[in-house]
Amino acid sequence: MCGIAGVVGAYKETQLDAMLACQYHRGPDATGKYFDLDFSALGHNRLAIIDLSVESNQPFKDNSGRYVVVFNGEIYNYIEIKAELESQYDFKTKSDTEVLLAAYIVYGAKCLQKFNGMFAFAIWDNQEKKLFAARDRFGVKPFYYSLSNNVFYFSSEIKALHAAGIIKEPNEKVWASYFAFGSYGMPDETFWVDIVQLPGGHFLEFENKKVTIKKWYFFEEEVAKQPKNLTFEQAKKQYVVLLKDSIRLRFRADVSVGFNVSGGLDSSVLLAMVNLQEDNSKINGYTFYTNNLDYDELPWVEKMISQTQNPLTKVLLQADEVPTLMQKMQYQQDEPFGGIPTLAYAKIFEQARRDEVLVLIDGQGMDEQWAGYDYYNQDNEATIQGVQDSPYKTNILSDSFLAKAVKPLYPKPFKDDILNKQYRDLFYTKIPRALRFNDRISMTYSTELREPFLDYRLVEFAFSLPLDYKIKNGISKFILREIASEYFVNDLVFAPKRPLQTPQREWLAFDLQEWVSQCFIELERLDYAKWFNKESLHKELKKYFDGNIQSSFHIWQCISFYEMLKIKG
Repeated sequence: MCGIAGVVGAYKETQLDAMLACQYHRGPDATGKYFDLDFSALGHNRLAIIDLSVESNQPFKDNSGRYVVVFNGEIYNYIEIKAELESQYDFKTKSDTEVLLAAYIVYGAKCLQKFNGMFAFAIWDNQEKKLFAARDRFGVKPFYYSLSNNVFYFSSEIKALHAAGIIKEPNEKVWASYFAFGSYGMPDETFWVDIVQLPGGHFLEFENKKVTIKKWYFFEEEVAKQPKNLTFEQAKKQYVVLLKDSIRLRFRADVSVGFNVSGGLDSSVLLAMVNLQEDNSKINGYTFYTNNLDYDELPWVEKMISQTQNPLTKVLLQADEVPTLMQKMQYQQDEPFGGIPTLAYAKIFEQARRDEVLVLIDGQGMDEQWAGYDYYNQDNEATIQGVQDSPYKTNILSDSFLAKAVKPLYPKPFKDDILNKQYRDLFYTKIPRALRFNDRISMTYSTELREPFLDYRLVEFAFSLPLDYKIKNGISKFILREIASEYFVNDLVFAPKRPLQTPQREWLAFDLQEWVSQCFIELERLDYAKWFNKESLHKELKKYFDGNIQSSFHIWQCISFYEMLKIKG
């Protein structure tokens, strides 16, 4: 897990230095640079996870010196791919980086189909003077870029592009859509002018001052290839085989590996599978809590852990930590993020780094593949669990700003409505934003996060199964619960999903009222205050402080907006 950066075209070395300095937290183990005369400059911040030797530092050249790669992520099946390539490439290291580069040299863009992993990388061909870059199927690892005056800039984080000289101006259409519809942008959009992202499952080529983008992962086609007419037991057995292999692959590391655990079903399955690994007694679990019994999942976590006896580190987040931690995380995120649960989650990675546990495994992705959210069975377009009223308060926006909002329309490639909602969440809403939140908070503390449930084999297989394998008698994620019941008691396995994990609503309304009030006051002093209807803004804040706290999303939106834009104010 690392940070990548580069400039193709007329560049100054100071630009690359500034980009790498911004992303130092992503890879404190080594910083490297490569220059091809006046054609390109590539940079890399390394967090050493596989093959810790200096020979695997990046930018990494192939044996001929023609190709140079900067790579962020992990190719989990690199050992198997390496075995295929050994007769065609002379390997010098034990790294997955060299395997990635060799696979590209041998297979070209088709190498992407062979990779099981999370990745964003760029390969410079110094003979053809061409850049090839790609992102993994679900976009676990980030890739941002900007084309300015025929010069192509790319990086792992938006702040690095701003450091290189790309103008820092908010994208009003994306911001307006965020406030009006809760949208975080389409797969290629960001909240900033002239900065876009390469969508997951796509690659790009930059040659002769021209960017060409192509899709390489066709999810719908892969789902259609899955086995048909499996019985419930056959499907369950096959999924367990895939799940065990996914977790086995994600334990490949030359550093300590731990895992995140909550009180939910997904964590119970993860916990069970983790303990099937060899020497599981040393695998540390991490969880957060807030000392609020209405929200904390700690009792459930401790009950699960008592059955497996894993070491458990409990990380406390308190209300008075929120303002300072919010400022730090907002800087790291570069765009709006989810709220106080993200801050609580960030503290886990901070603690893991202190414990010298550099890789954490998480349970992201189960709800989307197994139709686990309550709104999947509702006739609406909701994307937020456990909320009845709309969390979006368009009345706080000025008419001119609201007019710039565009309601997002998502593809519906499947005949079934629930499948289309799952598809939307996988590629457009839930998963993209969660992956961005989680990448930034893990990287803030120079740790790596791995998502075994987002192994493409699992997602494609689960997606293809009949709906009654997923939801049965009103019980969601049914087949997953059947798997978990073999390891844990039923009151854990069949507990309902808890949509809220922190007392964000109460903290913002009461404990942090003074801080929230000050953020709203300062917001009105920004250059961008004209985006808001100040009278309605005051009314909504007063209603919230007076006890109307069914949803806190609009309050958090305003705080996030202020923290991100105050430098421009």
